[in-house]
Amino acid sequence: MLLGGPLAASAAPLPRRRAVGGRRVMSTSAFASASAAPAPAPAPGPRRRPLRGVVFDMDGTLTVPVIDFQAMYREVLGGEAAYAAALAAGGGAVDILHCIEDWDPDKQRHAYEVIARFGQEGLDRLQIMPGASELCGFLDAKQIRRGLITRNVKDAVDLFHQRFGMMFTPALSREFHPYKPDPAPLLHICSTWNIPPHEVIMVGDSLKDDVVCGKKAGAFTCLLDETGRYGPHDCLPEEVKPDFKVSSLTEVFTVLEEHFDLAPVPAESRI
Repeated sequence: MLLGGPLAASAAPLPRRRAVGGRRVMSTSAFASASAAPAPAPAPGPRRRPLRGVVFDMDGTLTVPVIDFQAMYREVLGGEAAYAAALAAGGGAVDILHCIEDWDPDKQRHAYEVIARFGQEGLDRLQIMPGASELCGFLDAKQIRRGLITRNVKDAVDLFHQRFGMMFTPALSREFHPYKPDPAPLLHICSTWNIPPHEVIMVGDSLKDDVVCGKKAGAFTCLLDETGRYGPHDCLPEEVKPDFKVSSLTEVFTVLEEHFDLAPVPAESRI
């Protein structure tokens, strides 16, 4: 650093000193003036985005996953070979509702009966995900809206509400068409809330359903990956990479508080 250029010439003069007992000390007025100089302002941190709504998936996100989906897919599709073919066609994932939507009515009816049976068995063992109740209480305290989108049936959503005493509004089930990963259900919730998608975050455990739905809608996305099955966040393909990746609902608290300005919805626009 140069010590003698314009910067040095423009520096404030040193405080005057006076003699006391043979020593030169800083004058009281000069000391007070120097000590009263304001501290430099801290560097601004990253700007936090406003967030006014959180939309959750249900199965595997708000509830503990208990359905054996692989067994269900094998039975619906007609065995191991058909299941393997569906996996290959789906790039390693099966969208069972998409697979059966063009089947003839009798075959489709049987498929839905199998899906309903597995779903009912799951409802019999329904458990709330650790941290879900506390997270919902936190959102309520902050006056942040919370909604739900699931590919499960309405009866499952109703049972979830009744059993755990947590209401999500709106709560869209499989009966709402088109369903995830189409962005329509999330856009419908944003429209109902009168909140733009970029002030909403979608939280779910599926890349192909929840994250894709959120990204297509223009919302923030948070992937819940309890077991690490999707691998490191940085290694995910860009087209399905969520904005955030957590291993528990408890970590969602940190995501919301560190990255967002939690702005309550004005009273006149609340449902």
